[in-house]
Amino acid sequence: MSDRPVLVTGAAGFIGSNLVRRLLEDGRRVVGVDDLSSGSLRNLAQVRDRHPGRFEFDRLDIRQGGLIPLLERLRPEVVHHLAAQVDVRRSVEDPLHDASVNVLGTIAVLEAARRSGVRKVVVASSVGSYGDTPEAVLPIDESYDGTALSPYGVSKRIAMDYLGTYEQLHDLDWTALTLSNVYGPQQTTAGEGGVVATFVGRMLAGQPCTIYGDGSQTRDLVFVDDVVHAFVLAADRGDGQRLMIGTGQRTSVATLFGALAAAVGYDHEPVMAPPRPGEIAHSSVDARAAGRVLGWKPWTTLEEGLAATLAWAADQRM
Repeated sequence: MSDRPVLVTGAAGFIGSNLVRRLLEDGRRVVGVDDLSSGSLRNLAQVRDRHPGRFEFDRLDIRQGGLIPLLERLRPEVVHHLAAQVDVRRSVEDPLHDASVNVLGTIAVLEAARRSGVRKVVVASSVGSYGDTPEAVLPIDESYDGTALSPYGVSKRIAMDYLGTYEQLHDLDWTALTLSNVYGPQQTTAGEGGVVATFVGRMLAGQPCTIYGDGSQTRDLVFVDDVVHAFVLAADRGDGQRLMIGTGQRTSVATLFGALAAAVGYDHEPVMAPPRPGEIAHSSVDARAAGRVLGWKPWTTLEEGLAATLAWAADQRM
């Protein structure tokens, strides 16, 4: 194991904070970067206490020039790039902001990485960058190339092109993980838009839950610990590849609502509303390539993952 640190952008966010925890538990030194626009230091409080001396946090906006001197000082071995604007609705309302964070932010990370001798960059991408997939071709694999329905999806596709360019120009290794719908502890509704987090939060508070559409739309729900494991594996495998990370299973929004309502004891019917612009109707991914290349597979069942998520959310309310 290298004694050089690992850097995580978006470290105070949902997936980023879970990745920081895992890396520290694996014995790595970790540097976390976040501008705290949607992430929270509360997500990192426990790991900072449990791993003194092995975790550094720097509050900065990756677009504002501070990343290059930081990386030149710390010389991380690997950068996991998770900082992003991930709200599809906001991308539709403000595509300039979305492009600034997701495109210019990624360029800033790649530029800092190549200037400071980073060995590899692992980037979080999204199944949302491939648009509304016909059900007949689901689950999609790496050969699928649909059209993005939102500026968020477009920005994620553009970032992929920059990865290839930096590989050719600067010999910078990378792996892009195309994530399905990630859920689990430390996910909130603030800027992340996760349907599980939204339902759980509102149900525990006794508030109305809204289903946009008729509830038949489906999602490939993958637990955050499984996703974090894919990032850890990708640090050493899968160079120059885009890999799908998900379960291949589809769960309808109506079914998810029913399962969570039963578990929580929530006895209200959902509020039905029209579909929202830019959101896809159906998604699931074929992760067999990740199995071959990374040695990865999801191991958490939906029942186990929802139980863990509910337990965490209930504990936060105490």
